[in-house]
Amino acid sequence: MRKNKEKGWIALLSLCLPAFMLASEALSLNTEVVREDIAQAHKAQSNEELAKELANPVANLISLPMQLNYDRGFANTSGSDSNRWTLNVQPVIPISLNDEWSVISRTIVPLIRTDNYPLGSGVTYGVGDVVQSLFFSPKEPTQSGWIWGVGPVFLVPSGSDVSAETWGAGPTAVALKQDGPWTYGGLANHIWSLDGDIDISTTFVQPFLTYTTPDALSISVMTETTYNWEASEDNEWSVPLFLMMTQVDKIGSQTISYGGGVKYYAKSPEGGAEGWGLRFVFTMLFPK
Repeated sequence: MRKNKEKGWIALLSLCLPAFMLASEALSLNTEVVREDIAQAHKAQSNEELAKELANPVANLISLPMQLNYDRGFANTSGSDSNRWTLNVQPVIPISLNDEWSVISRTIVPLIRTDNYPLGSGVTYGVGDVVQSLFFSPKEPTQSGWIWGVGPVFLVPSGSDVSAETWGAGPTAVALKQDGPWTYGGLANHIWSLDGDIDISTTFVQPFLTYTTPDALSISVMTETTYNWEASEDNEWSVPLFLMMTQVDKIGSQTISYGGGVKYYAKSPEGGAEGWGLRFVFTMLFPK
């Protein structure tokens, strides 16, 4: 009788063992799938957050944006007779002052190439004047969710053929709010000349609206309006309108953002670019 029971248990185990092995393998596969899903979700969330930080000019994020602009339609030219390429190298470095405040350094170094402008002049190159902004910003938003920063802005002459050869300075400020996928706000500054042969008094205003998807794709509309208080009548305004799309991704271990868009000059001063233009952006991100 005992032998029969033992044979029964052995038979039962021989039937159950394959099922246990299959169940164990299935559980292992499911666990791995879950881990991959969690990893993908974490990556997507991380990229989405980085995309939102990029939309914030005073975010606690070290970045190196490079912005290539194409302009055309200058005075006394037709279509692409003359054009200008401007590569703006724009390092952003946040510096912690204490537990409550940071200062964010934003630098713009323009590298300029003009083709056949003025007509018959051929190709010229030059480093434009540097714009250096410092924003003193609280580390935490206000109770209503607004993020802001204020500070000085400086114009540093490069001394090249495209330089105004004039030092300048003034105030700058930024305010924005991030609500779900939306980021909206504005940045402004005013620069007065300090010395040099050219009188400068210009106001720059950049309102912006950005929508960021869970896949870290950002769609932005904005304008970069300049008002020149020293210009003659009907030449004060430069109003380019932008529609941009950018994507956060990785090349190897390096996190990047890339994209582009179009711009249209709703208003231009005499001799300025007119009509349609292009902008391409590539940014290297260094999250902490």
